[in-house]
Formats: sequence, structure tokens, C-alpha cells
Amino acid sequence: MKLTRTAATFAPPVMEASRWLQGVSFTVDRPLINVSQAAPVDPPPLALRQAMAEFALRDNSAHLYGPVLGNDDLRAELASQISVHYASDISKNQVAITSGCNQAFSAVISAISNQGDEVILPTPWYFNHKMWLDMAGVGAVTLATGDSLLPNPDKARELITEKTRAIVLVTPNNPGGVEYPADLVMDFFELARSAGIHLLVDETYRDFDSRSVPPHDLFQQPSWDNTLVHLYSFSKAYRLTGHRVGAVASAPALLSEIEKFLDTIAICPSQIGQFAALWGMQNLSRWVSEERNEILDRRALILQQMPRLSAKEWRLLGLGAYFAYLEHPFDLSSDILAKRLVVEAGVLLLPGTMFMPVDDPDGKRQLRIAFANLDKEGISRLFDRFEALSF
Repeated sequence: MKLTRTAATFAPPVMEASRWLQGVSFTVDRPLINVSQAAPVDPPPLALRQAMAEFALRDNSAHLYGPVLGNDDLRAELASQISVHYASDISKNQVAITSGCNQAFSAVISAISNQGDEVILPTPWYFNHKMWLDMAGVGAVTLATGDSLLPNPDKARELITEKTRAIVLVTPNNPGGVEYPADLVMDFFELARSAGIHLLVDETYRDFDSRSVPPHDLFQQPSWDNTLVHLYSFSKAYRLTGHRVGAVASAPALLSEIEKFLDTIAICPSQIGQFAALWGMQNLSRWVSEERNEILDRRALILQQMPRLSAKEWRLLGLGAYFAYLEHPFDLSSDILAKRLVVEAGVLLLPGTMFMPVDDPDGKRQLRIAFANLDKEGISRLFDRFEALSF
């Protein structure tokens, strides 16, 4: 019997890892350190919550359908902020709002590919990208990144066939944390343009990029929207994970195709979520900047703590945005190690095997730490527990 579409892929990794907690008790003096999920655990700032509540009470449109591609005011504001952030000139007709960035990716893949087509996906991959490709019947052609976690455009060129429809980049990277250099991203853009395929650039974590300059020049390229498909999420910057608001920027013709998918799946993004994203963009720039600084401080603390683990033959492969990506020194596959860490160290994290093909040995040595929800004391405690490990 043929596999169903959902049976063609693996179980959701974060949900799978959460099941490892069943039956495990944690003490007051050694509580669980949960670094498994890259999502804020705190609610939006009070001012935003108050504005959302007032909108829900006073405006009937908060509870109604809206435009499939998102509200004009949010599309216009995002286009304006993209233009400023990337020193470019983007119109609202090149922007659509989606019910989260995962939906944006799914909609784009549905609009540009057929079953049996291929998409080049660097490894370690963002697992939801791989899951959707599996369910869509689109082949994920893996592009190994090695110890640098940076994909090589020359190696990607060798993987392009007549079935290839896109190359996917995530920067700052999930799970690796690395920030792709601007010239590397441009090399991939030129490769995709010359091959007549799309370049999908997922910048969900762009608000926590350590660089003070535009991370790339793609939006400045002539007819950029014929090649580039830019994905973004409001979830991390404004703590709106539960409200599911994402975005895609590309050619209006592609957005018209995406509209068919969105209308079938969700009809329109949440009105309250869209209001919150717009209000946040217009009122919380200083707050977001402070959040970014806090994340960068935590990143710096991880660098300060790493010599403790390096002395025990751990390696830091990537660090940035919400993530630290480590190679462990133990003679255990990371999926086995991750389960044991719950019981023996009180730590929940995701193994590299969740971001790699099953036959890739690198995943068995790697671990992802989503550190954004740890304060400085929490990071120190995490390193204390890692330093004490012996297997």
C-alpha cells in the first residue's frame, strides 16, 4: 500500500521531544532546562496586549474575514520597513501576509512546484521545511554544509537538474545559528537566476542578526522578484507565536498563485494577529532593539562559557539568533544522548538527527540548543550540567 502524504514524513520533532518528559520528575534544586523550541515563552509586551484587546472589543473587523493576501495597511508597512532595512524600494503589491512563516513556505512550494520536482535544501535543515517537501511529494536534494554550516554555491550548482525548482536558505540559520555572509547569499541569488529557478530566503530571525548593516543586497538587484522569494515571521520579534503571522515578498504574479493556496487553507490571516504585527512595527522598534541586545548578550555569554566544554572536546559549530549548534564528544548517537540528557542532566534539547537525513553521520554528533529563553544564570547552569556529563 502506498504511503499517505503525512506518512511520508517524520513526526514533529518538538512534539516528539516533549514526549521524552513523560514520567520524568525534576526537583526544585535541579529544574528542567528546556532548550528544545525556538519560540518566546513570554507574552507580548503589555502595551501591545492592551492594544490587541481594545481592537478586539471596539472593531468588528477583528472577528471577520479579510483579504486573502493580508490587510493593505500591514502589507504597506512591511514593504516600507523592508525597503528601509535592505536599502531598497519595495511596494505593497510585492508583499503578502500569511498565517505564520511555515504557511508562507508551504504556499510558495505549492505555487512553484509539482509532485516529483526537487528543491535543494542545505543540511542541517529546518525540519518543517523538510516535512512539507515530503508531504508535497517534492524531493529534498540535500546540500551538506560541513563544519562551517555554510552552503557552497558551487556544490549546489552540481545538484541542479531539470527537476530543480528552488534553493532554500535560512539566515540567521535554524538550526545552526550562523549568519550567511552577504556575498554568499548573492552568489546563490546569481546561481538561481542563471538557472531560472527561485531562491527562497527564510529570514525568520533577521531581527536578531548581529550585523548593523543590511544582511544582503538582494532587494537592490534589478527584477529581484523574478528570482527571490523572501520569507519573514512576526512571531519572534513581537512574541506573536500563537497568533500566526508571517509574510512573503516576491513577484505579484507569484503572490497571485500563492493566493489560491492561502484561500483554500486558511482564507485569510488572523485579524488580531495582523493588527498586532502592524501595531508592533509602528510602536515597538525600541523594544525590539532591546530584545535584540539581550539575545546578543546571551550569545556572547555562550562564547565566554564554551572553553569549559572545549576542554572536554565539545565543539561549537554555529552560534547566532536563537541557536547554538554543538558537536558532542560522546560515543553515543545524538538521538540517544538527547533522551538520556532529560533524565541524567535535566536538559531537553533536540538532536542533530532531527535536522539531517537518517544516513548522515554528522547528525549523530550534533545537538541544537535554543537558548533565547534562558537568562544569563540559566545559560551558566546549562553549561554546568554539560560540563559534568560523563558517558
